[in-house]
Amino acid sequence: MQNANTLKKALNTGSGVSFGAWQMLPGSYVSKAIAQAGYDWVLIDCEHGNIADNEMHHSVHAVAGCGASPIVRLPAMDSWMIKRALDAGAHGVLLPLLRTADDARSIVQACKFPPQGRRGFGSPFSMGAFHPRGDLSGLAYLENANDHILTIVQIETQEALANVDEIAKVDGIDVLFVGPFDLGNNIGHPIRGEFAPELKEAILKVQAAARNAGKKTGIYCTDGKMAREYADAGFQMISVVNDMTVLPTGMANALSIAKGTKQEAKGTAYGGTT
Repeated sequence: MQNANTLKKALNTGSGVSFGAWQMLPGSYVSKAIAQAGYDWVLIDCEHGNIADNEMHHSVHAVAGCGASPIVRLPAMDSWMIKRALDAGAHGVLLPLLRTADDARSIVQACKFPPQGRRGFGSPFSMGAFHPRGDLSGLAYLENANDHILTIVQIETQEALANVDEIAKVDGIDVLFVGPFDLGNNIGHPIRGEFAPELKEAILKVQAAARNAGKKTGIYCTDGKMAREYADAGFQMISVVNDMTVLPTGMANALSIAKGTKQEAKGTAYGGTT
């Protein structure tokens, strides 16, 4: 399991920087196309993406089969949703909208098997996302899952920002992930082009809290340039782009060239999901 989780391995070796991509469209072929592009991980977005439970199951195994880590963002912090993602074989879960350290502790409890938590055991699907050939037993998964599955919380509310130092200290939380769009909205500085100074300060506050607690920091980015900037700034888990931006932009650009306008067209999809 240790070698299979490419996100965890990247975070803990070498530069510690790991680049991933966001999947919002359903389908295992979409998952494969993203994973085969060379990303360490693919975020399967069940919060704002058009991805249902059964589609999430298929995407988890499609991503894992390409040698990348499937990470699932859930619609809410409900323990049964966490169970579904982990039972599917997710290498990690990203939980939105938490507000307090107690929320973080509840998330950890749902993610971990006893004695660290209260996750139930019994899925026949989890093992295949770590060892597709079927050579990982259920017992081996049970004994190793707590150490090799990532628990990631999204800092995107005013309350979470106020409590970020305590959230970061919760045992079992691996990554604090910044959702800049919702964070900007929640602190009264929505993104309209450049980030407001107050939003930049809030993002740095999250980074400092994670660093002081010995945790990793992630952030949602809208393109490669932004991703490079945050990698250089010391962030570790960095989303580079999402399928609902790349697809319409690439299609529009190709059409623009075909028509001879020789302009870089802009896709119509909203670039932010967090």
